[in-house]
Amino acid sequence: MRSELHFSAQDLALTRFAVSPMQEVVTSLRALARHPAPALHRRWAAEVRGRLTAAAPTMDRLAALVPPTGHLPDFLNPAPAGHSPTLAEELAAITATGAEQVRADLDIMAAEAGGRLPAVLAPLHRDPAAQLPRLAADLRAYWELALAPYWARIRALLSADVFHRSRQAAEHGTARMLGELHDTVRWDGTALLLEQRHCALTRLTAGSGLVLLPSAFAWPRVLTRVLPPDPPQLIYPARGTAALWERRAGTAARTDALAGVLGRSRARLLAELDSPASTTELADRTGLSPAGASQHLTALRTAGLTSAHRAGHAVLHARTAIGDSLFDQDEQEFDRST
Repeated sequence: MRSELHFSAQDLALTRFAVSPMQEVVTSLRALARHPAPALHRRWAAEVRGRLTAAAPTMDRLAALVPPTGHLPDFLNPAPAGHSPTLAEELAAITATGAEQVRADLDIMAAEAGGRLPAVLAPLHRDPAAQLPRLAADLRAYWELALAPYWARIRALLSADVFHRSRQAAEHGTARMLGELHDTVRWDGTALLLEQRHCALTRLTAGSGLVLLPSAFAWPRVLTRVLPPDPPQLIYPARGTAALWERRAGTAARTDALAGVLGRSRARLLAELDSPASTTELADRTGLSPAGASQHLTALRTAGLTSAHRAGHAVLHARTAIGDSLFDQDEQEFDRST
């Protein structure tokens, strides 16, 4: 199916970008629901699936709500109020969803499954007002386990995409920017043409404007959300997603260079955090005692180079965007400094 989303001057004026944590929650849940996980995300999936197994009841509910194919509940992705809503703001919007919308989404899912809604979702259909706060808690728990330790890296990817597209629009016009979002998206001068749609998207069924949301986990597809009077949402794969989980090159040289500033133990710990890890794991990898590793990690966190996230009974340490930037610099620059 092909959709045509026509634009008036006002619609073009209301076209904007946003970065949505909940969009990454939903699309990453769908990626995890596939076996095997999409090729680009297998390294991430392998790291997080073990953590999620320990939270089975919570994850069972979310897995039923975000199946590997079919309808994605619109109420899980409220229209972003600004460019960069927080997870707390989006969870509050989900909690405030009207019962009619929740049931409408669940009824679509039931129809796609032959008329039967998964039993774990029956309480949500029966009493949305009572169950939505519990669902919000489930979503936050998933976030802490699967996305929070990686959010600095994901957020940097999404922000870089928005910067690129915004500059492209400024230099070449909005039409060119829209026409280069994805292979299945084309601008014909008056409308945005979307190929391979499962449901129709027209201006008659959508609100004014357009919200463009880059996503790390939407790859390889473009997703849409249409729920008037909200503006339609177009969720597209962010540029550079293929390199999101790659290990940084030249780590040894950069660790040596950083050791002169941070000390060798702290530089080694920072290098090991190419993927989030617990204090015990980091102590084993570096040969430090758990107490020593903990002390150094506290110093790195105080300096804003790492963050800590609870994952069940463990605490995962991750590099922040500032910490990542130390390993993203040109390798030759580090070579000159050593």
